[in-house]
Amino acid sequence: MLPHQLELLSPARDADIGIEAVNHGADAVYIGGPSFGARTSADNAVKEIARLVKHAHRFGSRIFTTMNTILRDDELEPARKLAWQLYDAGVDALIIQDMGLLEIDLPPIQLHASTQTDIRTPEKARFLQDVGLSQIVLARELTLQQIAAIRAATDPDRCTLEFFIHGALCVAYSGQCFISHAHTGRSANRGDCSQACRLPYEVKDNLGRIVAHDKHVLSMKDNNQSDNLRALIDAGARSFKIEGRYKDMAYVKNITAHYRVLFDEILEERPELARASSGECTFSFRPDPDQNFNREFTDYFVQGRKEDIGAFDTPKNPGRPIGYVTKVGANFVELETDDPATVIHNGDGLCYLDLQKELTGLQINRAEPLPASHPLPLGEGRGEGSSKHWRVYPKDAMDSFKDLRRGVQVNRNRDMDWVRGLEKKSAERRIGAWLKLDETPVGLSLTVTDEDGHSATATLPCTLEPAKDPAQADARLRDNLSRLGETIFQPIDVALNLSGPRFVPASLLNPLRREAIEALEAARAAAWTRLPRAKPVEPAVSYPEDTLSYLANVFNHKARDFYAKHGVKVIAAAYESHEEAGEVSLMITKHCVRFSLSLCPKQAKGVTGVQGTVKAEPMMLINGHETLTLRFDCKPCEMHVVGKMRPSVLKAGQTSPLKFYRTRPGQASPV
Repeated sequence: MLPHQLELLSPARDADIGIEAVNHGADAVYIGGPSFGARTSADNAVKEIARLVKHAHRFGSRIFTTMNTILRDDELEPARKLAWQLYDAGVDALIIQDMGLLEIDLPPIQLHASTQTDIRTPEKARFLQDVGLSQIVLARELTLQQIAAIRAATDPDRCTLEFFIHGALCVAYSGQCFISHAHTGRSANRGDCSQACRLPYEVKDNLGRIVAHDKHVLSMKDNNQSDNLRALIDAGARSFKIEGRYKDMAYVKNITAHYRVLFDEILEERPELARASSGECTFSFRPDPDQNFNREFTDYFVQGRKEDIGAFDTPKNPGRPIGYVTKVGANFVELETDDPATVIHNGDGLCYLDLQKELTGLQINRAEPLPASHPLPLGEGRGEGSSKHWRVYPKDAMDSFKDLRRGVQVNRNRDMDWVRGLEKKSAERRIGAWLKLDETPVGLSLTVTDEDGHSATATLPCTLEPAKDPAQADARLRDNLSRLGETIFQPIDVALNLSGPRFVPASLLNPLRREAIEALEAARAAAWTRLPRAKPVEPAVSYPEDTLSYLANVFNHKARDFYAKHGVKVIAAAYESHEEAGEVSLMITKHCVRFSLSLCPKQAKGVTGVQGTVKAEPMMLINGHETLTLRFDCKPCEMHVVGKMRPSVLKAGQTSPLKFYRTRPGQASPV
């Protein structure tokens, strides 16, 4: 992208969702291909991606395809073939993690660094820019100051900084979590995470005392940077990414529209900035992030460390408070809502916290409004919205609802009226165009010029007749020409360059307009240019370190060759190679359990944020038969979750067909 452009980057589980992301304002969409996409249940055929590409390019939106798993040696050739297929389908960029891809015959397609490349420092960001990555997604844990430092170390003309602004948060630094593989053999770096971070744990201190019981202490709230967009722009971010390749259509529509509105407001304020694609969106609904699944929101570390980033009570969607239980019947629950305007619908999802703080859901079969003073007989009602009192009939038996009683607060986490609204057409995206009708020696010509400067002309040989109603003639012509209907264009202005008031029948003017619009679409398609593939700096730049542990995720010999070429002397195999049989860091995270439980030594001394050596004793996480150790590295303020691979996983053998040694380049034996 150009340094002054802003890109709203939306997720797509499939092509249909991607098309709606574009319709709701996405400047770019990222989607998984048929394999190697880091989301095992979000694969798409190349033909489907080509369909999405065709639609997106009409608006100047880009399509990025994920190839961001680490690859075995036997997968490099299939990955190469897939890259060429995606290139031929018109995909604009590949999002990658495995540096081995830079050592094979890829098409001349732009390459972006995935979040799994774990970009936290200016040095690593600069390195990835210099080896040919044109866009890099920064670690979610960075502060505004750290983002600005990375921008200062990189070239905005060569490398776009991308940052996550919304969605689920992985508690680990991306690419630095191996708990799933250690416990189940399912690798997060290969798209098959078992989400151990969302499980409940018992937390014990170094003396064996329980400090938290049955808490989801590794589960984060969801990311929401709505209030930080201007600050992120000032820090140097230009691509703003929404998480969610597993999310449904309603989520993508709503969240894309939400940020489209916010960015359009910023662009109005700051004319020196521009959006990265074309067209203006109008919505038939009011975007609202609270309506979609969320674990409540946090802006994480962007504005510095905060205490309330965790969703420790439940990893589920708690929804919005709507009222309280007033009565529990044999097959119904009566509620009083906080707001008389609140309407409960058949099919709504309600929930409440039981005495153990577990979230329990009530799916509603039927909802009936009641008068304020007393319940009406069954089947009678006064109409939706007429009362603060409701009787709801849950889908499940009443005895399945633990601790449901009078006075319990009830939230709504699924509003069927909202859901049904987003199942319909909910947005239009139109590109502004100027239309000019000229009189020619043989008839008429219509020239259409869009907001990007593309132009097309259609001609109509005909005999022009004077208008019988001169006062209305021009207005009728402008009205007819403005009827762009279901096209992707909307009129900005219609100019008439005629020798006098003319009558042109609709039977002639309509095909002229259609021909001009079709020609304009063809002109836009013909002018489409691919994003350029960045050339690596020559001679090859050195990697910031000369030794790589298993944390570098080197899983094939091409990746090893890449790092050796860039000066790395000792290269360990990825954790998935099963060479780390003992205890290691299975997760590295900026989140600190001690801090979140108010047990940080710095907090106790009242000097939160002061640098220095502080001793924080290890803690234990226990879930069933699994025990993990928490170790605290206070200087960088990070936490390591330490454990080892299950014997059953280790016994299953290496997932790579070739033995991978820790070696210095040129040596045949392990070091």
